Amino acid sequence: MELLNRLPYPTGLSKEEILDLLFREEYGYLPKKPDSVTVKVENPGIHHFAGKGYLARLSLTIHAEFGEFTFPFYYVYPLNTGKKVPAFIHINFRDGISDRYQPAEEILDRGYALFTFCYENVTSDNSDFTNGLAGLVYPGGKRSPDSCGKLGLWAYAASALLDYAVTLPEIDADKISVVGHSRLGKTALLAGAIDERFYCAFSNDSGCGGAALARENTGETVRAITKNFPFWFCENYQKYIDNEENMPFDQHWLISANLPHRAYVASAEGDTWACPQNEYLSCVAASKYYEENGKTGFIPDGDTPKLRNPLHEGMIGHHMRPGLHFLSREDWNYYIDYLEKQFSK
Repeated sequence: MELLNRLPYPTGLSKEEILDLLFREEYGYLPKKPDSVTVKVENPGIHHFAGKGYLARLSLTIHAEFGEFTFPFYYVYPLNTGKKVPAFIHINFRDGISDRYQPAEEILDRGYALFTFCYENVTSDNSDFTNGLAGLVYPGGKRSPDSCGKLGLWAYAASALLDYAVTLPEIDADKISVVGHSRLGKTALLAGAIDERFYCAFSNDSGCGGAALARENTGETVRAITKNFPFWFCENYQKYIDNEENMPFDQHWLISANLPHRAYVASAEGDTWACPQNEYLSCVAASKYYEENGKTGFIPDGDTPKLRNPLHEGMIGHHMRPGLHFLSREDWNYYIDYLEKQFSK
């Protein structure tokens, strides 16, 4: 826990000031919010999952200062509930439902709707900034050192999808959460930071550049992540290669920026590249900002994370399960358990 004493804390800063520093130094500044969004049904909706749910494939068009951009998504919600239902927006690696990271029927059975889109239908996961949303935001594929990378564009799309989700009469607009795994766990935390309408941002095994503190990270480092994936971040982030101790922030700032809503960090015991210990300590550190702003932050259980010991009492939640880098049914069930506890408060 000595590491916590060396961290810079956003004490006394507004959320806007926190985000401004994170945008300038790590993620880059995102495009302005859409002027509007429109949705078109691509395939007629059907009763699915043994008739328990409604499933449709749609497309969402963002109307913004850069022009118009359209990407597809799936939507499934439980039938015959007689009430508005909570929902997840899942940023996924593949274009489909169900999926190995997305047990849609189980989610449906627990009373939740699901919106899901493939991140590469927004823009490619590489250094090419000429395709998809990136091609519109960056004409010619050129960006400035503080312009957002791909994480910011994927988070922007999740927020735009929320613009549509909150309008549906069958959805409880106050109980829509965003979920992502790995690089998309980083994206989910960023989406939660930029959009206060989310109920919770669920970060699954997000590691470096996501939930895990960069200082003393025993897994992926700033050097490693910017060597392999420089396009996820703004170019300014590279100044912290082998220089984490001089960062004026750390990843607990990203969790803190999810105030006033909830944030949840999930780890896997064998996912050492994501550094579960630093993901846990990041929750501890972010709790200070929540508490300073009159909220119950994180309620830890000791100095290190414990297996299958979900910490669900505070506005920052956490669990660590056995196994490797994966978004599993066990993770989803912990997420829903957490929401049920929080909904009852």
